[in-house]
Amino acid sequence: MADDALTRHPGSNHVGVAHASPYPTSRLAPVHDLIDAARQIAEADAMLGAVANGKLQVIAEQIRALQAQAREVLAAAHRDAELHRAACNFRRKPGAVYHLYERPDTTQYFSMLAPVDWGTPPHAFVGSYELMADLSWRRVGP
Repeated sequence: MADDALTRHPGSNHVGVAHASPYPTSRLAPVHDLIDAARQIAEADAMLGAVANGKLQVIAEQIRALQAQAREVLAAAHRDAELHRAACNFRRKPGAVYHLYERPDTTQYFSMLAPVDWGTPPHAFVGSYELMADLSWRRVGP
């Protein structure tokens, strides 16, 4: 072992608070090692990566849920638009229930008469719908 390893650094000592020193200021202080610093940086990178990945997975799940909700809203809007296009010989009023029938040529129409009111309906019964206040439709029957 050479004597050079035991000689003091000829530069000035750290001026300032001990916790800001780039080197240990006490014999009891932990050794500042480049390998320890690199290990801490690697651990921090791993932790930050795991946290960011977890947050991104939560966001991805929320996006999938919102996409599913959007598909449901669009399907309901499409269904409501189709029901509004069904033939109707009377004025539709919100809160009332109307019964949808389909002719053999696939055209649909609303009637105020339920299948039981007809005895034998003249055309195929599709379902019963209630017109809501926001002009959407809610299925109330088979």
